Amino acid sequence: MINIDLCGVNFKNPVIAASGTFGFGEEYNELFDVSKLGGISCKGLTINKKEGNYGIRIYETNGGILNSVGLQNPGIECFINEKLPVMKKYDTAIIANLGGGSIEEYLAGCEKLNNTDVDIIELNISCPNVKSGGMAFGIKSSTAYDVVDKVRKVCKKPLMVKLSPNAENIIDMAQKCCLAGADAISLVNTFNALVIDVKNRKPIFNNITAGYSGPPIKPIALRMVYEVCKNVDVPVVGMGGIMNAEDAIEFIMVGATAIQVGTANFVKPDICIDIINGIEEYMKKEGIKDLSEIRGIIK
Repeated sequence: MINIDLCGVNFKNPVIAASGTFGFGEEYNELFDVSKLGGISCKGLTINKKEGNYGIRIYETNGGILNSVGLQNPGIECFINEKLPVMKKYDTAIIANLGGGSIEEYLAGCEKLNNTDVDIIELNISCPNVKSGGMAFGIKSSTAYDVVDKVRKVCKKPLMVKLSPNAENIIDMAQKCCLAGADAISLVNTFNALVIDVKNRKPIFNNITAGYSGPPIKPIALRMVYEVCKNVDVPVVGMGGIMNAEDAIEFIMVGATAIQVGTANFVKPDICIDIINGIEEYMKKEGIKDLSEIRGIIK
């Protein structure tokens, strides 16, 4: 079987469209049937509408991209009233990716999402903590524990925490989030990176650094997912540079329950369908009846 259980939610397959690369599914549904996906992690949501960053937002490099979108989104109220009803028609699991600039914003957002039909809340702790000089919540384990602990106390949905690869210690970070009450862990978010415009002698992005994703980060992301899977007792959703079914299977083999596909959606909008079909073909060819037969086989 290719279907999986993640936090008590049934996914028809382990392929999830990653937050920030798939919007709310509307544009992609014009190109292919998004109901074939295991799930969709929606555009990162904040309690209030955000316009995002100014200047260049996406910059392509050799093999990957850098983004500095800045969590542009219509706000949680708009999501609940306008976007979610449309997403529910897609017959796929819905993950609400929740961001915030303070613990208070996370809590307010979580309380609003509690009363909706979203299946899982994915807490994005890569957001900058505006009350602590802008350092992301997901850098220091103690800070991450604090925000997850407080959100867990009000969250009525399964809570998945999305980790930044820029954390000081990814294993300790994952363990602290689980200790604070995370039902699942997803990783990795983008790597902090920098590109210079040598002609104009300045950074490409107004914020100087940006988030790096795409195929080149896969081996590092895979290593991090492997380490986290070996050190936590909750389901792990792996991501980072997945471009095809073989990449996805690698993440499952190191222990991931499911995978998320991000940058590849920009290269080929229906790439997730290719990955789903590729996983099924691999299972048939190898005589695998259930993904549990290969999950975590890399010791």
